[in-house]
Order: sequence, then structure tokens, then C-alpha cells
Amino acid sequence: MTEQNVFPNQCGVAPSTSSSGRYPLPTADANGQVRVYFADRELLFACDNIPEDYHIVEDSADTPISKAKIVTFLETYNKIALRCENIQQSFDAVAEQFVWVESAGGVARNSADEVLLIRRNERWDIPKGHREEDESVEECAAREVEEETGVKIASVDRFLCSTVHCYNIYGKWEMKYTSWYAMRAEEGCRLVPQREEGIIDVQYIPICEVESAIKRSFPTIKEVFKTFFTKR
Repeated sequence: MTEQNVFPNQCGVAPSTSSSGRYPLPTADANGQVRVYFADRELLFACDNIPEDYHIVEDSADTPISKAKIVTFLETYNKIALRCENIQQSFDAVAEQFVWVESAGGVARNSADEVLLIRRNERWDIPKGHREEDESVEECAAREVEEETGVKIASVDRFLCSTVHCYNIYGKWEMKYTSWYAMRAEEGCRLVPQREEGIIDVQYIPICEVESAIKRSFPTIKEVFKTFFTKR
């Protein structure tokens, strides 16, 4: 199952109904723009209304943007924007240059109004992982939370959002599309970090302290919690 984005973009075309649509878009913002993250740096796909703090790169069918060019620009600029005629088509053209990976994860909440966070690479993170063959996205999200934290998931309650981030692993560039869910955790579970995945700590954090805890987290994690707080 793939979650689709239903926000219309500034070109007047809903991403999920574009003429191309080989790859699902991450959840759009209120302007219909979508973001792809490279660690702490950002690639914005937009038709217009681009914020002033973005370095703009023109993208069209006649002058398509390459992965190498994107990476080079992001070495200089923290935020770049691809100004394009059709967000879905430009996203497809970029995505096909990467190894596409699908994953899922979630924000697990307990009865004490706390949420479960993992600590990896000196940052607080949300458990997630690759989807296995013949596994639904919701099943993947629950399984990954359980494997990475030791907590049993009582229910997967609702879809929050989807994000996309890119990374270079052993010389191979991957683009990871992650579906995020709000969940309920079973009570009384022992927290066990999955150390083979580089997780050094697992903690329940009071919801009122989450914003402070994730100040140094990756932008994708902040996006998930922004949606979580809006939808709760």
C-alpha cells in the first residue's frame, strides 16, 4: 500500500493524479510544494512562490537536472529549489537516478502521554525501517518499532505523513520514502535498543518535552512531529 499526497500543487495538478507518477510524492506543504532532505540540507520542488532563502535552479524537460548537479549545489547551499512546470514529473526524473527504497515507522504513544524516541548518531530519532516483501506499510511500521525498541504495538491508529530523504551508503545513492503512523504502545514493555542498528538508547519522552528533545534531530523527524502535534 502506498500513501498518496492529495494536496494540489501550484501548477493546478494534484500530485497523485499527474500524467507520470512513477514515484509517490512526500506529503506536500500548504502550497503544494514537496521537500526531499539530504541530512540537514533540503531540495524543494516548486512551481512558484519559492521562499527567498532558497537557491533556485531551473528544471524543465529541455534542461533536466541531474543527481550529480543536485549534490554539487547542496555542497554550497543548504536549501535549493527546483523551479519546475510539474512537480510530479520533475520528482520522477530525479527519483529514477537514485535507488528507491520504501520504509515505514511511527510515533508510539503510551497511556502516560509520552512518545517513544530512539537515539542514534547522537540524535533523537523515530524508529523506522525497510518494508519487506508482501508486508503492508502498517505492518512494517509496527514491526520496525517493535524490533528497534522492544515495545509491543497495540494498534496502528492513523497515517501521519510521508517523507523522503537521500543518503550515500557505500558509494550508492539511495532515496528513501518513509510512511509515518501514530501508534499505541502496550504497557509494561521493557525498552531494549536494537544495538546492531546503531541505536544506543530508547526512551519515553513526555509530549511536552519533545520539541526541546528534537532540536538537533534531522528535518524529517521535525516534519513528522509537526504533523503529529497538528493531528493529535
